[in-house]
Amino acid sequence: MIQAIDRAANVLKLLQGARHLRISELAAALELPPSTVHGIVKSLREHGLVAKERGSDRYMLGPALLKLSNVYLDTLDVRARAMRWTRELARRTGLAVRLGAELFDEVIIIHHNRRPDGSQQMLETGLTIPAHASAMGKVLLAYDADYAAEVFGKELRSLTGDTVTDPAKLSLTLAQIAARGLATEQDEAVLGESSVAAPVSDASGNVIAAVAVVLPTSEWPPEDPVLNDLRETARTISRELGSSSWPPQPPERQPDDDA
Repeated sequence: MIQAIDRAANVLKLLQGARHLRISELAAALELPPSTVHGIVKSLREHGLVAKERGSDRYMLGPALLKLSNVYLDTLDVRARAMRWTRELARRTGLAVRLGAELFDEVIIIHHNRRPDGSQQMLETGLTIPAHASAMGKVLLAYDADYAAEVFGKELRSLTGDTVTDPAKLSLTLAQIAARGLATEQDEAVLGESSVAAPVSDASGNVIAAVAVVLPTSEWPPEDPVLNDLRETARTISRELGSSSWPPQPPERQPDDDA
């Protein structure tokens, strides 16, 4: 690992989530001298990856990251092949639709279809949600033991009073999610908003993304036609990616020591 790149990446991670931090705060978090951190931040500013808050000594993520993120999203085959079908899912259900993929211990929304009711809504493409608080994230955790170990190895933060932050409790649900091919969350990321997600697999049978419908918690649970449309969309996108069967095969679980 190249130390300078590693340190710069850690600065960017600390600034994610709309955080605005001073050099002293970054230095304390990284356990590095302020002079070293100042040099890293100065270099990142030159490339537009970090920006200084106007009239302040705090720093935030820079505009160049938006351009890079758009380039990244445009290279994803799953996004290109899914857009037609997620748009149709939104039309048929009347609900917002998200397509998400793994990003460290979060899920990044790589494509978003707004509710087709003409109401004012924020475009969510590029936003991230902690995996443990997302229906999409739970799907990805259920089909990838290494990803689950990475996520559950860190402290899980609470976003609402309903966020499940106990790794043991979350782990118990993963086998059921993989067997059913569906994961849900109710008010875990945003109060008043719930979602249900299904896996998207590629030609090798690996789950590489998840597609979800989002609905107001007041309308929970989703009706069977919505779930059927969601499953069919996940199946169709997987077929577009070369998957020969759906739902994906549940991963093999290690037997308990006393079994």
